[in-house]
Amino acid sequence: MDLQRFNALPLQEVERELLSCCSAPRWARKVAAGRPYASVAALQAAARGALDDADLDAALDGHPRIGDRGASGASRREQSGVAAAGAGVLSALEEGNRAYEKRFGHVYLVCATGRSAEDLLATLQARLGNDPATERGVAIAELAAINEIRLHRLVAPESPA
Repeated sequence: MDLQRFNALPLQEVERELLSCCSAPRWARKVAAGRPYASVAALQAAARGALDDADLDAALDGHPRIGDRGASGASRREQSGVAAAGAGVLSALEEGNRAYEKRFGHVYLVCATGRSAEDLLATLQARLGNDPATERGVAIAELAAINEIRLHRLVAPESPA
C-alpha cells in the first residue's frame, strides 16, 4: 500500500497494519491517531516519538530470538544475514541469547537488517555488559530502528528500505 491508502484506512485496519510492524497496542493506537501523515518520513518520525518504555514488553512478545530458524515474515527477512552463518556462530548466538534472557528477562532485540551473524553476535556480547536500565534504553532505540524499516516497507513497498 502507499501512504495515501494508509492515511485513508479505517482506524481498526490501520492499527492492525501497525501491529504487523510492532506488536505494541498503545504505540499502534497513538501512531494511527496521528494520521494523516504528509510523508513516509513524517510517519516514521511520529512512530519514533510515539514509542516509549511502556511499549517495549509488548513489542518484545512479537520478536523471535536472533538466529531462530523458525522466524517468519519480517523477522526472517531482517535476519537473513544469519542464514549463512556457520554452526559455531549459530551455537554462540544460541548460548548468547540464553545468557541475555537470563540477565535481562527478555529476548535480545537488535535491528538485524543488513547485518551478519558475526556482527549480531559481537553486538549481543557487548550488550551483555550493560546494566538493565541502559540495556532497556538500547532495546527501545533498536525497536525504533526496526519500526522505521518496517513502516517504510508497509507504505512504500516498491522502494528498498
